[in-house]
Amino acid sequence: MAVGIKRFVALGSRLKGVPEVDTLGVRPNFLDYTPQERDRILHADTVLFPTLNYAQFLATAGRKIFPSLETYLYADEKIKQTTLFYMLGIPHPRTRVYYRRHHQDILRDFGFPFVAKIPRSSAGGRGVYRIDGKEALGAYLERNTVAYIQEYVPHRQDLRVVLINYKPVLTYWRIASPGDFRSNLARGGTISFEDIPPEAVETAREAARRCRFNDVGMDLIQLKGRWHVMEANMKYGRKGLKKKGLDLKEILRQKLLSGDLD
Repeated sequence: MAVGIKRFVALGSRLKGVPEVDTLGVRPNFLDYTPQERDRILHADTVLFPTLNYAQFLATAGRKIFPSLETYLYADEKIKQTTLFYMLGIPHPRTRVYYRRHHQDILRDFGFPFVAKIPRSSAGGRGVYRIDGKEALGAYLERNTVAYIQEYVPHRQDLRVVLINYKPVLTYWRIASPGDFRSNLARGGTISFEDIPPEAVETAREAARRCRFNDVGMDLIQLKGRWHVMEANMKYGRKGLKKKGLDLKEILRQKLLSGDLD
């Protein structure tokens, strides 16, 4: 390797500042990169954090990327995730999608209470509603032509498992604040690292591997004695890592240097 050329190439900013990584940035046109940069991208062993802008192109071109193409394609896509979970036989709370012409079928399939979500960009507990009656359902449907409806599972806490390259790096309980059915930390939920069930971690690991999500936070809930995957979060936040005293960038760096991201 020539003097001054860093060992690894990234496009997105997740590894910016890591000394072994040359972060080129995400440019709107591939030809905006210099000829030397284009050559590095196309001949790198792995292009790191290509972002959705370039992940599809690089995968089609046969280049290896991290995270996987699937990690990008299913991010913030609840409908797609639900379909994938059902197709792969991954345990998932009962969920159905209704387009406008089928809104009248919701109350045929679900009794109150149930959960309604905005199908896209409802992370952090935003756009997640407990529907207790027709008035609340009507208000939700006025704002959402596509209804994402899920059975309500009473619970005080759920489990988040953060996996990098299919290996758990952090697991913690998210405990809902009093009076809120959502356990999201952004909604006032708290964290506990106590009594983590190994079978739940294994469920998350196997689900991530089958979905090909290799940089993800899997959220699980126990239902009828079995662990179910609620959703996959590719933007899994840093609060849990920070409370545990972990530096995500350093975790990624060590995995990169050890060959665990190749």
